[in-house]
Amino acid sequence: MYELIQTVLSSDEKTILRQLISKLSASGKRYFLRNEILQAFADYCHQFQKPAYFFHSSSLGTLIHYTHEIILEGNDIWLLVRPRIGSQEVWRLLSADTSNFELQTPQALLDVCDRFVDRYQSPILEINFHPFDRGIPSIDDPRNIGQGLAFLNRYLCSQVLHDRAYWLNVLYDTLHRLEYNHKQLLIGDRIKSGIQLYKEIKQAIKIIGERPPEEPYENFHEQLQALGLEPGWGNTASRVRETLELFDRLIETPEPAILEAFVARIPAVFRVVLVSIHGWIGQDDSVGRPETLGQVVYVLEQARSLEHQIREDIKLAGLDSLDIQPQVIILTRLIPNCEGTQCNLRLEKIEGTENAWILRVPFREFNPKVTQNWISKYEIWPYLETFAVDAEKELLTQLGERPDLIIGNYSDGNLVAFLLSRSLNVTQCNVAHSLEKPKHLFSNLYWQELEQQYHFSAQFTADLISMNAADFIITSSYQEIVGTPDTLGQYESYKIFSMPQLYHVVDGINLFSPKFNLVPPGADENIFFPYNQIERRDESLRKKVNELLFSSSDSQIFGHLDDPNKRPICAIAHITPVKNLSGLVECFGKSQALQKQCNLILVTNKLHLSEATNSEEATELERIHSFINQYNLQGQIRWVGMRLPKPELGEIYRVIADRQGIFVHFARFEAFGRPILEAMSSGLPTFATEFGGAAELIDDGECKFHINPTDLEGTTKKILQFLDQCNTHPEHWHEISERVIQRVRNKYNWQMHTKQLLLLAKIYRFWDFLNKENREALLRYVDTLYHLVFKPRAEKILEEHMQR
Repeated sequence: MYELIQTVLSSDEKTILRQLISKLSASGKRYFLRNEILQAFADYCHQFQKPAYFFHSSSLGTLIHYTHEIILEGNDIWLLVRPRIGSQEVWRLLSADTSNFELQTPQALLDVCDRFVDRYQSPILEINFHPFDRGIPSIDDPRNIGQGLAFLNRYLCSQVLHDRAYWLNVLYDTLHRLEYNHKQLLIGDRIKSGIQLYKEIKQAIKIIGERPPEEPYENFHEQLQALGLEPGWGNTASRVRETLELFDRLIETPEPAILEAFVARIPAVFRVVLVSIHGWIGQDDSVGRPETLGQVVYVLEQARSLEHQIREDIKLAGLDSLDIQPQVIILTRLIPNCEGTQCNLRLEKIEGTENAWILRVPFREFNPKVTQNWISKYEIWPYLETFAVDAEKELLTQLGERPDLIIGNYSDGNLVAFLLSRSLNVTQCNVAHSLEKPKHLFSNLYWQELEQQYHFSAQFTADLISMNAADFIITSSYQEIVGTPDTLGQYESYKIFSMPQLYHVVDGINLFSPKFNLVPPGADENIFFPYNQIERRDESLRKKVNELLFSSSDSQIFGHLDDPNKRPICAIAHITPVKNLSGLVECFGKSQALQKQCNLILVTNKLHLSEATNSEEATELERIHSFINQYNLQGQIRWVGMRLPKPELGEIYRVIADRQGIFVHFARFEAFGRPILEAMSSGLPTFATEFGGAAELIDDGECKFHINPTDLEGTTKKILQFLDQCNTHPEHWHEISERVIQRVRNKYNWQMHTKQLLLLAKIYRFWDFLNKENREALLRYVDTLYHLVFKPRAEKILEEHMQR
C-alpha cells in the first residue's frame, strides 16, 4: 500500500485527488463513507469523460476503492484504507500537498474521530488485545479466515513431528483426564506415561485384530482393561481397532485428517449448556419475539441435534453399559408474566428429545415492575451477573456435574457464558448471531446520545469481553467475520473504534485467530423438505395453505388475486425496516413486466397499522400499504399478516414451488437468513440480498440470484431474465430447484453442524490445555474490563430503571 500511495500515483492523479477532496469538502461534510467516496469519484470520471479503466484500475482508482472512510480535519485528510480483507491502515495527508502521505497509528485516527464529535479526551483508556496474540499461531491468508480447526490441526500435527515424546505425554495427560461421574474413560491408572500408552495400544491392536469385526465390546473389555485401556474406544471390535489405529497413525505419521478423525471419536462431551437469555424461549406458538425468533429457532433445533448426536456418539464409543446419558440444557430467563405461554415454567422438556430441557432461571427482583415481565435486549445488562450466579447453582443441580461445553448466543448470552465458563472452568463457545454495532451507523461515536435507548456502552463492552474470552467462535458465514473486499465484516467492525470519553479500542479482535470457525446451521428437515417429496406431504395441510394464500377471506389477509394462476413471487419476513418488504412491494409496483407475469405473496407477522408495537414497525407497515395504493396492486398482491405454525410455513414454501414460483429476500442487510435456507430446502429458486452472509447461501452462478435491494431496476432485470429463461426452457425452473435443494442438503444441515461443533469443543479443550499460560493472562485482562468498565455501565442502567 505504501508504494501505491507514495510512488505510483502520477502527478495528474494527485491533481485529481486534490480536486476530489476539494469537491468533498465543498459539500460541507467532514466525514465520508466508502459509498460516498466512490460516488464522488464516479461523478468526477463521468464529468471529465475518463475511461472505465481509470475508475476501476488506475492507481488512483485502486486507492479510492480501498478507502473506506475519509475524515477532513483542518488542512489534514485522514484515510482509513483497507488494502485487503481483514487489514486496515490509517493514512494522513495535507490537502495542500497530496503528494505527502504519512502512515499513522490507530490511536491517531481515534483521536481525530473524537474531535469530529467534539468529545476529545486525553488521556483515555486504551483497549488492546494484540499483546495476547504473541506466541499464538495465526492464520496468514485471508482466504483461510474462519477455518480455525483446519489450521490448528495442521499446526498440532507439525508439533507432533517435531517432538513425538513430548506430544505423547501431552496426549496422555489430556486423555487421562477424561471421566464421567468419576468413572475413568479411555485410560486407567495402570498406564503412567505417554510411552507406556503407546506400547499398550500397539498390544491392544494385535489382540483386537484376532476378533470378529462385529463382536461387541463387552466380550473383550477385560483384556483391554488388563492393559490399562478403559471403556470409550468403541462398541465393536472393528470400531475399537479403528480408534486404536488412528492413535497409532497419529504418532507415527501425524496428518490433520488423522488427528481430526481420532479427536472426533474421543468421548469428551456429554453435558452441553446453550445460553440464550432474552429470547422468550418456548415451543409451539410461543417461540421467540420478532427480534429474536431466528435465534430461538436456531437454539431449539441445535439442542435437538446435539442431544441426538451425543447419544449416537455414546453408543459408538461403547459406553451404553455405563448408563451414560447426554444432557443438553437451554438456559434462559424465567418470565413470570408469560402472557399465556409456558415461559414461567422452571423446567420444560424439549420436544423430540429424551434428555434435553429448557431451564428457566428468574432475574432477581431489583424492580418487580421490570423483572416480572419480558425485557428488551437493550435493557437486560444489569441483571446478567446475578443471573449467572443463580444459574450456576441451578445448572449444577440439574446436571449433577459441571457441563463439558457452554455455548453463548447473542451479546447477553455470550456474556453469561463467559461468566459461567470462567467460574466452572469449562470450554466456552461464542455465537453472535447478529452484532448490533455494525447495524447502527456511527453508534460507537454517538453512543452517549443513544445510550438511554440502546445502552451500547454496555453491549459493545460485553461483545469485546465475550468474543475475546471465548475458546472458539462459530459463525454462519465468512462475511460475518471479515465481510467482502468492499465491506467490513461484523466482527471486523470491532477491530478499531472509539467510544468517546469512555475508551479507545486499538485492537479489539484478531480476525486471523484460529478461534474463528465457519459452522453454518441447517433447516428442520422434518418441516422444510422438498416440494416434490409428495409422500411426505399432508394433503389436508396442502389444501389449507392453498386457500390461505390464494382464496380464503380473513381479517388478517389483505388483497385478492385477479389471476391466481400467475407465477407467484413469495416473501416471508417479520415487519421490520431491515427486512425491507416495502422495498419489494415498491419494486414490484414499478414493474409492469413483473405484474404481467407474476403475483406477489407476502407472509408476515402483522398486517394492520394498529398492530405496530413501535415506530419502526408502524413506518414499515405504512410504507407497504402506501405502495400498494400508489401502484394499484390490490388485484395482484396477497398479504397474509399473522403468526403461523411452523408446519404451515413449511407447506407455504412447497405450495409456491408447486406453482413454479420464486422466493425473494429483499433485506437491506442479512447476517445469514433462515427463510432463505428454508425456501431453498423446499426447492424454491431464491433471490437474496447481496449485503451480508446471505450471499454465501446462494450460488450466484450464471443466473445471478444476488440482488441489490437499493437497485430496484437491477433487481427487476435479474428476476425477469430468470423468468424469460423459464418461459423459453420449461425445464430451467426444475434445474435451479434441484440445484438449491442439493446445495442445502450437502452444505447446510444440522447433522454436519453438530458433528463439527462437538469436534471443535474437543480440539479447543486440547488446545487450551497446551496454551493455558497465555490464556490465563488474557482472561485476567478480560476480568479487568468486566469489573472496571462493564459493571459500572450496567449499574448505571439499573439506577435509571429504579428511577423510572
